[in-house]
Amino acid sequence: MGKTLLILCFFCYHEAMYEALDTRYDFMKYRRVGNSGLVLSAFTLGLWHNFGSSGDYAEMKRMVYTAFDNGIMSFDLANNYGPPGGEAERNFGSILKDGLSAYRDEIIISTKAGYQMWPGPLGRGGGKKHLLSSLDQSLKRMGLDYVDIFYHHCPDPDTPLEETVEALVEAIRSGKTRYVALSKYNAKDARRAYELFSMYGVRPVLDQVRYSILDRAFDDDNLFMVLDSIGMGSAIFSPLAQGLLTDKYLSGDVPVNSRAHENNYLRESVITAGLIARLEELKKIASMRGQSLAQMALAFALSQRSVATVLVGARNAEQLVENIKTLETDLNFSDDEIAEILSYA
Repeated sequence: MGKTLLILCFFCYHEAMYEALDTRYDFMKYRRVGNSGLVLSAFTLGLWHNFGSSGDYAEMKRMVYTAFDNGIMSFDLANNYGPPGGEAERNFGSILKDGLSAYRDEIIISTKAGYQMWPGPLGRGGGKKHLLSSLDQSLKRMGLDYVDIFYHHCPDPDTPLEETVEALVEAIRSGKTRYVALSKYNAKDARRAYELFSMYGVRPVLDQVRYSILDRAFDDDNLFMVLDSIGMGSAIFSPLAQGLLTDKYLSGDVPVNSRAHENNYLRESVITAGLIARLEELKKIASMRGQSLAQMALAFALSQRSVATVLVGARNAEQLVENIKTLETDLNFSDDEIAEILSYA
């Protein structure tokens, strides 16, 4: 794939002022978000653990620039991403300052609020105080006047949904975000939120949810079908199930620097002989499709109804390019393939 090879060679002189490749839109696929005017790249770069204080800043820049040079124009953050919380936004703000800001009108930047971010009861939730204060903090960390998408990061059973909606509407009307969105909302709550937003003439554009071949909990309430019916899109995170849907664990060993080894959102105890056997069968199906296991998992996520974008994270630019290469492969699945995949999921 010529474009990606050019991109990786580009970083032989990555300390020079960044200038995006003219070919950056030639390969990526783009999708409209629900029935809105928003368009996202099929893949979004998620700036989570590898963009915290322990990460290598030069590699962070390399990943962001590689993403953009390959046509990824959407970058996903949250107030608590790091670690520590806020560090991913600060690092991304530095990358913007170092050169990416020249392309601000070409990129979509999203952030979120809802999980605990500062001490005390106002440091989390879906109330106006937390959401609007958090948005102000996020803008300051990134050096921005506005973000393109502001998410409520997680449902808050202790706050009336009406107030959460009011806060997000205020964020739009203040000019501090172009779009508002939800995260981890089930079908019932997403539909109710949509109806509340409609009272203000505002529409939420996305519901960001965890979904993969191994984790299809949102199938139970037909979330993707409901979102499609009300004109919302969806964004999928963790499409590789924290790395399980790669070749990383097939040997039965837990590699150093893996999430399971670091006990970072994936416990070693999950990696059983039974799971490895199922993963081996899934890898065989992927091989018959001309894909790696990871590529089949990403294609599976992209094939779901209403999906506008799939979030990918990476430890380095090379890993990111391998994920992007999924778009060179078959993104469609026959009914028989789906049935076989799900029999091992």
